Amino acid sequence: MALVDVVNLEGKKVGQVELADSVFAIRVNPHLLHEAVRWHLASARAGTHKTKGRSEVAGSGRKLWRQKGTGRARVGSVRSPLWRKGGTVHGPQPRDYAYRLPRKILLGALRSALSAKLAEEKLTVVDAWSLESHKTKALRLALDKLNGDARTLLLVEAAANRNLELASRNLQGVKLVQPKALGPYDLLRHDRLIVSKEAAVRLGSSLSPGEAAPAPLVESIAPAPAPAKTGKPAAKKAAKPAGPKAGAKKPARRSKPKAQE
Repeated sequence: MALVDVVNLEGKKVGQVELADSVFAIRVNPHLLHEAVRWHLASARAGTHKTKGRSEVAGSGRKLWRQKGTGRARVGSVRSPLWRKGGTVHGPQPRDYAYRLPRKILLGALRSALSAKLAEEKLTVVDAWSLESHKTKALRLALDKLNGDARTLLLVEAAANRNLELASRNLQGVKLVQPKALGPYDLLRHDRLIVSKEAAVRLGSSLSPGEAAPAPLVESIAPAPAPAKTGKPAAKKAAKPAGPKAGAKKPARRSKPKAQE
């Protein structure tokens, strides 16, 4: 466990906190950071670029001159891509640049970014963001004692703090996020990370890779017992209705009387 000093808003040391080594003291992986930043920037693209094709530009559809006999090249429309103000061929169209990034890569990049901040001594843990007012001036004075001459600051607070939210949103280069919304891009974009003690402990517990318990070893599986037979009598078949016997002869067909002549 890495021991980090805990300071108050006056910049004075008030204690220490243990941070998880699996989150704040791992080997930094530049490849994961590159993939996370590339994914974030791609997801932030608007993708609203648009060019007009041949069927969308203004212009008549008539043939400009006859096919043969003029000595000029054949042409069918003034909206052809070969002409000035004609349509654009294979131009950009509106699309979504976002793609899915595996969760393991994103979590690994977040651990690498947090470890880099701690290794570079750009991580500050405060006891609590106890602000008496929502005024920006009071927060600016507190940050001047904590930032260490950093131009951009990333503040992390676990609980809802209305005064901190109102006081920080008007400061240039200062951003406030919750632990669940913290990303590698924000950590790399800001010079110093200032996190509350509660948020630091929460990050250490939520980002620690959990070890799955091994499955129990089963040597053999006993067969299921056969169902017991019941002594209920078998149901009798329903008797068929009586019909003509197989060997019985059919009655002779009566002939019609002949008509008298």
